[in-house]
Amino acid sequence: MAPSVVSLKKKAVVKTQPHKFYIDYSGPANDKIFDAAAYEKFLVDHIKVEGKTGQLGDDVKLQREGAGKLSVTSTIPFSKRYLKFLTKKFLKKNMMREWLRVVATSKDTYTLKFFNLQFDQEAEAEE
Repeated sequence: MAPSVVSLKKKAVVKTQPHKFYIDYSGPANDKIFDAAAYEKFLVDHIKVEGKTGQLGDDVKLQREGAGKLSVTSTIPFSKRYLKFLTKKFLKKNMMREWLRVVATSKDTYTLKFFNLQFDQEAEAEE
Protein backbone atom coordinates (compact mmCIF):
# COMPACT_ATOMS: atom_id res chain seq x y z
CA MET A 1 0.00 0.00 0.00
CA ALA A 2 1.30 3.46 -0.91
CA PRO A 3 1.86 6.01 1.84
CA SER A 4 -0.94 8.57 2.14
CA VAL A 5 -0.17 12.16 1.38
CA VAL A 6 -1.50 14.75 3.76
CA SER A 7 -1.82 18.26 2.42
CA LEU A 8 -1.44 21.07 4.85
CA LYS A 9 -3.63 24.07 4.34
CA LYS A 10 -2.24 27.38 5.41
CA LYS A 11 -4.48 30.05 6.78
CA ALA A 12 -4.53 33.10 4.61
CA VAL A 13 -3.99 36.30 6.49
CA VAL A 14 -6.96 38.49 5.75
CA LYS A 15 -6.27 42.16 6.08
CA THR A 16 -9.41 43.93 7.21
CA GLN A 17 -10.31 47.53 6.70
CA PRO A 18 -9.89 49.58 9.84
CA HIS A 19 -13.11 50.38 11.66
CA LYS A 20 -13.43 54.05 12.60
CA PHE A 21 -16.06 55.22 15.06
CA TYR A 22 -16.70 58.69 16.47
CA ILE A 23 -18.11 59.79 19.80
CA ASP A 24 -19.35 63.38 19.88
CA TYR A 25 -19.55 64.81 23.40
CA SER A 26 -19.44 68.49 22.42
CA GLY A 27 -22.77 69.39 24.08
CA PRO A 28 -21.89 68.27 27.62
CA ALA A 29 -18.26 69.39 27.19
CA ASN A 30 -19.36 72.93 26.31
CA ASP A 31 -21.44 73.01 29.50
CA LYS A 32 -18.35 71.92 31.46
CA ILE A 33 -19.99 68.83 32.99
CA PHE A 34 -18.09 66.25 30.92
CA ASP A 35 -14.39 65.54 31.44
CA ALA A 36 -12.93 64.42 28.11
CA ALA A 37 -9.56 63.36 29.53
CA ALA A 38 -11.20 61.12 32.14
CA TYR A 39 -13.44 59.59 29.46
CA GLU A 40 -10.48 58.86 27.19
CA LYS A 41 -8.54 57.29 30.07
CA PHE A 42 -11.60 55.20 30.99
CA LEU A 43 -11.82 53.84 27.44
CA VAL A 44 -8.09 53.04 27.35
CA ASP A 45 -8.38 51.19 30.67
CA HIS A 46 -11.56 49.26 29.80
CA ILE A 47 -11.41 48.34 26.09
CA LYS A 48 -10.60 44.66 25.77
CA VAL A 49 -8.18 43.47 23.09
CA GLU A 50 -7.79 39.69 22.90
CA GLY A 51 -9.48 39.34 26.30
CA LYS A 52 -7.18 41.75 28.13
CA THR A 53 -8.01 45.27 29.27
CA GLY A 54 -5.61 48.18 29.15
CA GLN A 55 -3.43 46.73 26.39
CA LEU A 56 -4.58 48.44 23.20
CA GLY A 57 -1.27 48.24 21.34
CA ASP A 58 -1.49 49.05 17.65
CA ASP A 59 -4.89 47.39 17.26
CA VAL A 60 -7.05 50.16 18.75
CA LYS A 61 -6.20 53.85 18.67
CA LEU A 62 -8.00 56.71 20.38
CA GLN A 63 -7.51 60.32 19.39
CA ARG A 64 -9.34 63.57 19.92
CA GLU A 65 -10.56 65.32 16.82
CA GLY A 66 -11.26 68.93 17.56
CA ALA A 67 -13.18 70.05 20.59
CA GLY A 68 -15.73 67.55 21.78
CA LYS A 69 -15.07 64.63 19.45
CA LEU A 70 -13.17 61.39 19.96
CA SER A 71 -12.32 58.89 17.23
CA VAL A 72 -11.71 55.21 17.84
CA THR A 73 -9.84 53.38 15.07
CA SER A 74 -9.54 49.61 15.21
CA THR A 75 -7.78 47.14 12.92
CA ILE A 76 -9.36 44.15 14.67
CA PRO A 77 -13.08 43.30 14.71
CA PHE A 78 -14.67 45.93 16.93
CA SER A 79 -18.32 46.58 17.70
CA LYS A 80 -19.88 50.02 17.76
CA ARG A 81 -22.28 48.66 20.38
CA TYR A 82 -19.28 47.95 22.65
CA LEU A 83 -18.44 51.67 22.60
CA LYS A 84 -22.00 52.50 23.61
CA PHE A 85 -21.79 50.00 26.47
CA LEU A 86 -18.53 51.50 27.74
CA THR A 87 -19.83 55.06 27.37
CA LYS A 88 -22.95 54.24 29.39
CA LYS A 89 -20.76 52.54 31.99
CA PHE A 90 -18.63 55.71 32.24
CA LEU A 91 -21.73 57.91 32.60
CA LYS A 92 -23.12 55.65 35.34
CA LYS A 93 -19.80 55.64 37.21
CA ASN A 94 -19.64 59.45 37.14
CA MET A 95 -23.34 59.86 38.02
CA MET A 96 -24.23 61.55 34.72
CA ARG A 97 -26.45 58.76 33.41
CA GLU A 98 -29.60 60.54 34.63
CA TRP A 99 -28.93 63.60 32.47
CA LEU A 100 -27.14 62.26 29.40
CA ARG A 101 -28.01 59.61 26.86
CA VAL A 102 -26.03 57.99 24.07
CA VAL A 103 -27.69 58.38 20.66
CA ALA A 104 -26.54 56.97 17.30
CA THR A 105 -26.61 59.91 14.89
CA SER A 106 -25.05 58.09 11.93
CA LYS A 107 -23.66 54.72 10.95
CA ASP A 108 -20.35 55.33 12.69
CA THR A 109 -21.14 58.09 15.23
CA TYR A 110 -22.57 58.27 18.73
CA THR A 111 -23.56 61.59 20.26
CA LEU A 112 -24.08 62.40 23.93
CA LYS A 113 -27.30 64.37 24.34
CA PHE A 114 -29.22 65.72 27.29
CA PHE A 115 -32.57 64.21 28.16
CA ASN A 116 -35.51 66.49 27.39
CA LEU A 117 -36.08 67.95 30.85
CA GLN A 118 -38.80 70.41 29.80
CA PHE A 119 -41.16 67.54 29.00
CA ASP A 120 -40.56 66.00 32.44
CA GLN A 121 -41.20 69.33 34.20
CA GLU A 122 -44.51 69.76 32.34
CA ALA A 123 -45.60 66.27 33.39
CA GLU A 124 -44.83 67.03 37.04
CA ALA A 125 -46.74 70.32 36.85
CA GLU A 126 -49.87 68.53 35.58
CA GLU A 127 -49.88 66.14 38.54
